Amino acid sequence: MNALLTDLYELTMAAGYFEAGKAGEKGTFELFIRRLPANRNFVVAAGLAQAVDYLRNLRFTEGEIAYLRGLPQFARVSPPFFDALRNLRFTGDVFAMPEGTVAFAGEPLLTVRAPLMEAQIAETYLLATITFQTMIATKAARVAEAAAGRAVIEFGTRRAHSPEAGVLAARAAYIGGCAGTSNTLAGHRYGIPVYGTAAHSWVQAFESETEAFRRLQQVLGPATVHLVDTYDTLEGARQAAALGGPLWGVRLDSGNLFELAPAVRRILDEAGLPEARIMASGELNEYKILELVAAGVPIDAFGVGTELATSADAPNLGAVYKLVELDADGRKRFPAKFSEEKQTLPGSKQVFRFADRDMVGCSWECPSCAPGAAMAEALLRPVMIRGELAEPLPDVEAARARARASLARLPEALHHLAAADPPYPVRYSAELLALQEETRRQLQGASV
Repeated sequence: MNALLTDLYELTMAAGYFEAGKAGEKGTFELFIRRLPANRNFVVAAGLAQAVDYLRNLRFTEGEIAYLRGLPQFARVSPPFFDALRNLRFTGDVFAMPEGTVAFAGEPLLTVRAPLMEAQIAETYLLATITFQTMIATKAARVAEAAAGRAVIEFGTRRAHSPEAGVLAARAAYIGGCAGTSNTLAGHRYGIPVYGTAAHSWVQAFESETEAFRRLQQVLGPATVHLVDTYDTLEGARQAAALGGPLWGVRLDSGNLFELAPAVRRILDEAGLPEARIMASGELNEYKILELVAAGVPIDAFGVGTELATSADAPNLGAVYKLVELDADGRKRFPAKFSEEKQTLPGSKQVFRFADRDMVGCSWECPSCAPGAAMAEALLRPVMIRGELAEPLPDVEAARARARASLARLPEALHHLAAADPPYPVRYSAELLALQEETRRQLQGASV
């Protein structure tokens, strides 16, 4: 794993910790989303598998160390620091929400407790992989919700921000509820179902649409999906239908779907192909799909590309990775920020999910232990202990199943595409709020 895939200041801080004699102090960092994007009522956690893979394989090569030594920012750093980089391995603990867990603003998705150097260097990569996949899984959940049981296929690699982003977007979209992806590598790497049709270039490569459709059927048989809108959509549908089976169906990639899909459905039915399905694609998103479904348009599956692989309406999450606890020679401190709009709560935390609300509390709390207390699920689970996996991570199918179950338990208002009012209740425990006030008093006293 390329250890330089991080921001420079992570490495200069690591050098500073080392030179100040703090490299061995243990810091607890929490990754959470400050505020949900517009029209998002929740997020679906994803990306943990890649985060763990990064931490397990974090290494500095000799070439990377030589590069850092040549930077002016490291000119005054002592040679032993570079020896420390050479020997650096992640030896800390990780706690996280399992992939597929529904989460809300202010709730830690992941907690890292490790020597300061190790935890600090990892910040950039962890934020990038967790927030990107969480963003896409959340978008996929919205699109799948709008499709109301009709299959949604992720089509977005060619519009993703890089080829690898396309692979991870496919993975996250499957966790969030898509039926599969067009990305073959994602299918091979993660076991995600793959789907494909044909491009307009296939039709254009033959003398006639009929010849193009016939040749495609010879290759794909019952998996054939004819793209019928290269020239005239309804005529293309007639030519495809005239060939009969075997075929999966046809795809519409342009035009007024409210008019074309019913007309194509009639053509297929009249040709004795009632089992042939219609897939729609072409700049679709959850809002357009919701309109089509509400109007009863006979579309059986949706291919969603650009809007899904980039989460176009909400292309970033305001996630942060903050130091909340410090252990130096057995003495604990609880760092916190009190700056306006960027406050953080001190101390390592746990997220407790009750039947009708969430509570963020101190990690050492047990709100269900008191007599008569309601039962709660602790969402942050041990993932790595002393640098080793606590247990094998669930695969992508398990993450997908967890997302489905988590989403099914949400109140009806949170399934709407618009922001719910009021939002899902997330409360802070009395003990956590008391720790915040005590930390505030201590910091104010120290600044006098």
